[in-house]
Amino acid sequence: MDIAKIAMMVVLVITSLFMVLLILLHKAKGGGLSDMFGGGIQSSMGSSFVAERNLNRITIAMAILWVFSIILLGFLEKF
Repeated sequence: MDIAKIAMMVVLVITSLFMVLLILLHKAKGGGLSDMFGGGIQSSMGSSFVAERNLNRITIAMAILWVFSIILLGFLEKF
């Protein structure tokens, strides 16, 4: 295997794990599966608006990196 393919696979695995972690860190908005499993009883005193906004930004940046790594890995596999 080419070293670039291996490196992109490692980047893809790492970004995938971070995406799962970052998505799970988000506060539940209610009305979904999180309410069914007890997520609806959380108080809003534990999180601030600035922290939630920064978490959103980090999640979006990680999602963009994740998509680019998938596209680049696809190009490496094709050529």
